[in-house]
Amino acid sequence: MDFIARHLEATIRKHKEQYPVLAITGPRQSGKTTLLKTVFEDYRYISLENPDNRAFATDDPVGFLREYPERVIFDEVQQTPTLFSYIQTIVDESRQMGQFILSGSQNFQLLNNITQSLAGRVALCKLLPFDFAEMKSANLLAETFPEACLNGFYPAIYDRHIDPTTFYANYIKTYVERDVTELANIRDLRQFRTFLSLCAARTGQLMNLSSIANECGISQPTAKAWLSILESSYITFQLQPFYRNFSKRVVKTPKVYFYDTGLLCHLLGIRDAATFAENPLRGSIFENLVIAEIYKQNEHRYLHRDYWFWRDSNGHEIDLLSQNGNKYDIFEIKSTQTIMTDHFAGLDYFSEISGNNTGEKTLIYGGGTNQSRTQYTVSSWKNI
Repeated sequence: MDFIARHLEATIRKHKEQYPVLAITGPRQSGKTTLLKTVFEDYRYISLENPDNRAFATDDPVGFLREYPERVIFDEVQQTPTLFSYIQTIVDESRQMGQFILSGSQNFQLLNNITQSLAGRVALCKLLPFDFAEMKSANLLAETFPEACLNGFYPAIYDRHIDPTTFYANYIKTYVERDVTELANIRDLRQFRTFLSLCAARTGQLMNLSSIANECGISQPTAKAWLSILESSYITFQLQPFYRNFSKRVVKTPKVYFYDTGLLCHLLGIRDAATFAENPLRGSIFENLVIAEIYKQNEHRYLHRDYWFWRDSNGHEIDLLSQNGNKYDIFEIKSTQTIMTDHFAGLDYFSEISGNNTGEKTLIYGGGTNQSRTQYTVSSWKNI
């Protein structure tokens, strides 16, 4: 497979001329190294997962940065936190743009070090697995959403023609479990695997950490810490509720989603389209597919939009909501391939109680074609 152009490339090239330091985060195997070597082909590349490089940078940061003073990519730089304050001194003295490119797959550690040492000097970008448009550009996007969900969107699956089941089994063992054990003192890996599977089984649902903790046999604070680690490693993200009280007793509990549906399906034991079709969570997986895609577009195109869901105690719900000026763009997500009139009921209800303060009202569904309707935008999942 030839290199697939990533939408984030334009932003990275722009920021290279505006900031002395660029930091690119994202999950392992999302294509960060390939992208950086392509954009910065005249830069030296240093992986700080290499024990020799890491020891040099940790034991003698002054000598290390004398060896690599500029036009260099430091990959997995969160491994060497001592470098950050020295980099700050160098860029403040040189005032050179695009001097250092930092990359990392553990967001918490990287951001913590940046906040302490490089605030105001660094442009932050996030590279997630392929989005739909990137897949389409290489004719890789599946024809049906179950196939797209099962395959997932990690570049290696397509670049090296790896069977998704094999890829995700190895991904969990070599990356997910390793990163988590580095970030938290987990004594029982079996408990963590159970926790991960329970999070998968609750995708698109209100997050009840007490229930998950009880089923895993861990404390609620431990469950909260583990969920935070999954987020900082780009495995899961939370969609926060929209609090504005258009009706009484709005729900204030977040939902959890996975950045990649291939990993989600693997954790749920779904390996083929027939199993997918019979699984009671297929609607939630489709919802996860759509919301993760919108999140990826937001990051890759550097849009800086905020998203929420809205639900009241009577069960009225908007799957996704975004503020657009003084209006709210609202989305209903349905896995069905047949559009029914009642699919628009939630959009109409929210529009009414918000004082018709809505902008675009969009139904995203599992079919393959868009529809033009007077009051609504009807979008195929492929055309988000």
